[in-house]
Amino acid sequence: MNHPPQPHFVRPCTRIWLVLVVLTAVTYSIGEAGLGGKNVMLFVLAITLIKSQMIASYFMGLRKTSPMWRIIMGSWLVIVGGMIASAYLMGLQ
Repeated sequence: MNHPPQPHFVRPCTRIWLVLVVLTAVTYSIGEAGLGGKNVMLFVLAITLIKSQMIASYFMGLRKTSPMWRIIMGSWLVIVGGMIASAYLMGLQ
């Protein structure tokens, strides 16, 4: 039996990986450009938190688990990100 050729598609994990690569390139470019300041730091930190959530959801498999585990991981990311932001902002004063 001849089967029709399957259309080429990109798997969701490949799409997520590509987004992570782009976000990493953005943060790298910001560093190489020598940009700084409170707003830049908060922007880079936000990108980092988004990347962390994407890794947890897609590569650690948390998007298919109970909401409790997603809440625990999301809370941990927000707490650590908040502590980093607080330490940076206190260092500015």
